[in-house]
Amino acid sequence: MKLGAFSMSLAVKDLETSRTFYEKLGFAVFAGETDKNYLIMKNGNALIGLFQGMFQNNILTFNPGWDENAQPVNGYDDVRDIQKHLKANQVVPVREADETGTGPASFVVLDPDGNMILVDQHL
Repeated sequence: MKLGAFSMSLAVKDLETSRTFYEKLGFAVFAGETDKNYLIMKNGNALIGLFQGMFQNNILTFNPGWDENAQPVNGYDDVRDIQKHLKANQVVPVREADETGTGPASFVVLDPDGNMILVDQHL
């Protein structure tokens, strides 16, 4: 199963404070908008999203169809196929993608410890 680009989405209290901290670790702003309370930061192949006021907990994020530069890749597994595979293996989404659709979609599952995993396809 090809889950695509991986990033950690962090629920932060203060976007600018977090931006400054992660810049000290060598991350640079890659995408996002401060006026919309989010930034995507990159250090080599490592990606983190900083999200202020959007959700309560940190989230593991996968983007089928994208590489770590948000560029399309060939031969990716569609989000709906990934969801069907997980459901067939008794992993029940807490938020499902419409399996009859095409294009962008997402779903959320929880790991055994309650950590949220977002599979978010933009293509």
